[in-house]
Amino acid sequence: MGSTCRAQKVLGTHKTGSHKEEMMRRLEIINGPNNNFYGIRNKGQYGNQLYADLIQELTEYGATLGFEVHAFQSNGEGPLIDHLQELYREAEKTGQKIPVVLNPGAFTHYSYALMDALESVHTLVPAVECHMSNIHKRDEFRHKSVTACECIGQIAGFGKNSYKLAMHEYALLVEAGEL
Repeated sequence: MGSTCRAQKVLGTHKTGSHKEEMMRRLEIINGPNNNFYGIRNKGQYGNQLYADLIQELTEYGATLGFEVHAFQSNGEGPLIDHLQELYREAEKTGQKIPVVLNPGAFTHYSYALMDALESVHTLVPAVECHMSNIHKRDEFRHKSVTACECIGQIAGFGKNSYKLAMHEYALLVEAGEL
């Protein structure tokens, strides 16, 4: 079963530079297998920051962009797919797209089931694939992403800033009225 993290619950409003109250827009961060071991596994590749601390930092950063950040992590393929489908149903009910920053972990390279799920939900749950490491500079088998073709973009190689860059791009899309 996956774990949902609602780090620092944001109450639905934030202050902009003009001090105007606005509704926070939901943004989902979804992490695949072993990403919950950031700060423990392969520190040279992923850094020393623990997963919970990373999610807290991303939640705070998201709030500065006008997002209420929700995070979900699972080591299993099925729970990730179920979660994407739940987000789709929620977006269908609310009439508002739910942008996703997705780090599929090892599923990036071989999960056709996750790729199919992304294709199924992309109209209401658009995803940006995100990786802390540059997958194209690692082992040969890591160079291919089967999930990226169903995402609106891919950001890799900037450590935790890969997540922030994806979030920033979503903020630009919201500002431009494209999301």
